[in-house]
Amino acid sequence: MAIALRTLDDGAWISVNDSREVGVSDIWTLACGHFCACEPASVLLEGFTGVRVDGETIVANAVGQCLECGQRSGLDGLPVGRIVDGRFERYDPAGVQSTLEPPTEPSSE
Repeated sequence: MAIALRTLDDGAWISVNDSREVGVSDIWTLACGHFCACEPASVLLEGFTGVRVDGETIVANAVGQCLECGQRSGLDGLPVGRIVDGRFERYDPAGVQSTLEPPTEPSSE
């Protein structure tokens, strides 16, 4: 079964099968080290820059700001929901998301 994904309204929404499902302005709780040094980081999303399917999980690229330390940065691969029996189930932004890969530091070689 094909799932139609896209961002809408200049990155304000993620659309799943032509239905607005995930919007910016939610505060996502991220495990330490995935966004900044805060443990955990409370990140206010400001815009989605992309969305894709990774297995059964819907992941988004986004830009946000940590409410504790003020760091503003991009996120790659934020899990926002999953597909179950052909239907979208949204993840709770308050649940700690720990499946992001930590950013890699550029090599100094």
